[in-house]
Amino acid sequence: MTQTLGGFGLYLHWPFCQAKCPYCDFNSHVSANIDQARWQAAYLSELDRAAAETKNRVLETVFFGGGTPSLMDPSLVNAIIERIRQNWPMVNDPEISLEANPTSVEAGRFAGYRDAGVNRISMGIQALNDTDLRRLGRMHSVKDARAAFDTARNLFDRVSFDLIYARQNQTLQDWKAELTEALNMAIDHLSLYQLTIEDGTAFGARHAAGGLKGLPDDDTSADMYLLTQEITADAGLGSYEVSNHAREDAQSRHNLIYWRGGDYIGIGPGAHGRLTLNSQKFATETELSPLGWLLNVEKKGSGETLRDAVPSSEQALEYLMMSLRLSEGTDLIRYKNLGGKLAQNAAQDLVQLGLIEIDETRLRATSQGRPVLNGLLRNLIAE
Repeated sequence: MTQTLGGFGLYLHWPFCQAKCPYCDFNSHVSANIDQARWQAAYLSELDRAAAETKNRVLETVFFGGGTPSLMDPSLVNAIIERIRQNWPMVNDPEISLEANPTSVEAGRFAGYRDAGVNRISMGIQALNDTDLRRLGRMHSVKDARAAFDTARNLFDRVSFDLIYARQNQTLQDWKAELTEALNMAIDHLSLYQLTIEDGTAFGARHAAGGLKGLPDDDTSADMYLLTQEITADAGLGSYEVSNHAREDAQSRHNLIYWRGGDYIGIGPGAHGRLTLNSQKFATETELSPLGWLLNVEKKGSGETLRDAVPSSEQALEYLMMSLRLSEGTDLIRYKNLGGKLAQNAAQDLVQLGLIEIDETRLRATSQGRPVLNGLLRNLIAE
């Protein structure tokens, strides 16, 4: 059966949330009424369309992202997973992940998701501090988060959660205490993101108007990043990717497909994909608007709005950018086979500075180099 370097996964986007978080720039929408039967018909139609051109691939992972997929009826998730299993051969132990918010209502659906076939939950906890949860626009409390985490832990072998640091008025000691608390929750995977202020978000507008006081300065944020690496490593959750920390057997196999330059189908409003068909790699996109996507599927038979061939040179650049985020680094043979070249003099300078390591087959950013990846990439890419 056909398989692609880097693996093969499927991403399904659920675009709805109960509320829009002020820091979020994802394609998420608040809607009072959602016709889940109509959405089910559209998702199943898209799965059939995608399967028709990838039916010989062995699917390794499925990821329900959002938005807030824990607002989906378990029966909808079940129907989607059933259709996926009908449409593709799958590995013996596929990773099927679902993003969830830790409210009591959503935690009440966890057993239904497990019964549908989900075997990994990724929870958006974001903070273990009620004041900061309110500032971040979250609809749960720390008590809710702990209860939902315990529920998930009892139902699923694999549970991850996200935290945001470098928040307003957060000190280095605050973050150390919070991260230590998180690591004491019997966790085996953590995604730890520095708060970034994005244009087009409520936080972006507030910041531009001179609000959003008390954000840590660059030096403090850098210290928080370094402290994060130290504490997680000591706890046995090494940084396998810049923002992701896990025990060896608990890494996100789906996200590794992205970072290793694999193929993945993107289904749902605003979902992107990368597909190799007849030896040519394509980038795919879908309509961002939930209603627009739904109507495209219903009336045109496809939610896809773009399919562009990706030249080998662009594939090489994308692969270098993504793989250098990983502790395992970049496979140089694969990079060169794609036509990628390194600026050799600049690369040797970076080795001397202790920012990268290079051997015959791999290029890796060191612990000193990973905080400055963008600078490394600018220097490494040969014109």
